[in-house]
Amino acid sequence: MDALSLRLHPGQDLKAELDRLVEEHEIEAACILTCVGSLTTAVLRFANRNSLEKLAGHFEIVSLTGVLSKHGSHYHIAIADERGTTYGAHLMDGCTIYTTAEIVIGIIPNISFLREFDVHTGYPELEIVSLPQERSKEHEPQ
Repeated sequence: MDALSLRLHPGQDLKAELDRLVEEHEIEAACILTCVGSLTTAVLRFANRNSLEKLAGHFEIVSLTGVLSKHGSHYHIAIADERGTTYGAHLMDGCTIYTTAEIVIGIIPNISFLREFDVHTGYPELEIVSLPQERSKEHEPQ
């Protein structure tokens, strides 16, 4: 597994920047290894709800998890407000960085994460596909 590290700055959109990074690096399969940081705006989709919730204030990112792919990503976030009240939900576009987001992403070789519609859940769900391994040059015929 390779790792990719990045720091987001005040005003940047957390999800949009993660999605941009995945596209820019043409990532087939990766996961969030760690993230610490803060938000001033959180846009979340809570479990079993179709509507989005927009929270304004100062929030610590206490957890960010997800599977990433240029074929579609899926993120969950937990944030805590100034009283320590914690909210956990799907990360949506519009989450604005307050001071920083320090993120490490693990890139998984020889795998592709695809998103296929699942008739049982009604959502595009993860499909894991093995990719052919790249042959090293030292094993190629002369």
